[in-house]
Amino acid sequence: MSESVLVRCPICRREHLYAAPRYPCVCGTPVAPPLDRLGEPAVVTHRTWADDWVTVRCGTCEREDEWPHPELGCACGTVLRVPVAGLPGQRRPASQEEPGRSRDGTGSRQETAGTEPRDPAGHGGPGSGPAGGRKRSRTAFQPVAIRSARDAVTVAALYLRWLGYRDIRRADQRQPNGIGLAARGILAQVDPTVQPASLRDVECLWLTALSESARCVYFSLAGYAADARAVADRLGVPLFVLDLTGAPQPVNSLADELAAGPS
Repeated sequence: MSESVLVRCPICRREHLYAAPRYPCVCGTPVAPPLDRLGEPAVVTHRTWADDWVTVRCGTCEREDEWPHPELGCACGTVLRVPVAGLPGQRRPASQEEPGRSRDGTGSRQETAGTEPRDPAGHGGPGSGPAGGRKRSRTAFQPVAIRSARDAVTVAALYLRWLGYRDIRRADQRQPNGIGLAARGILAQVDPTVQPASLRDVECLWLTALSESARCVYFSLAGYAADARAVADRLGVPLFVLDLTGAPQPVNSLADELAAGPS
């Protein structure tokens, strides 16, 4: 079970006992970000991809992956970003500064020996794209329950990682609906709305992927219109539907083939 820390809302001063959710590493071990007991929570006023995700190392296989940054919703309506141990730039009470760390939170965050270098743009470098053509056998995908739009994006990112794609990031180009994800060689559209994805949604994703010479995949929480499914089959777009248990379900044969991996 994840460790619990006491988090105080800076707006209303309420105190909450918080435990970070655990997510499944590809090796099967549940992983949770290590919480900073001395750090101060930050009020979330706007969102960026960099702030919403945090790099965490699995204690079993030593693999480093990105997971959602822990957040807590206070009863006063404030959303708090819970501090994670080891991250630079986090606020601390003056009396609780760590030795060797300056007040502004700067400090060395060195690359771990033996880990793969990461390209800020998410391109190139070892481990980008489906690792080795996904030649290694995969464990079963471990779903994460969907309770919000953010959870739907998290599940899609986890599923792409399970398929073998690395360095998943927010897509550069926005689509008409939903949220775009990208990795080397693939674009993904995540539609967490309650309306089925339309023909236009699928076509826009396909055109964007075509312009970037990448393949594409669509994840929808509410399914697809009949004409959207037909055009996806014609254009070669794998379609998945996200159920509330967090398990992506293939909708067309292209999605079945993508989930099965190379023969």
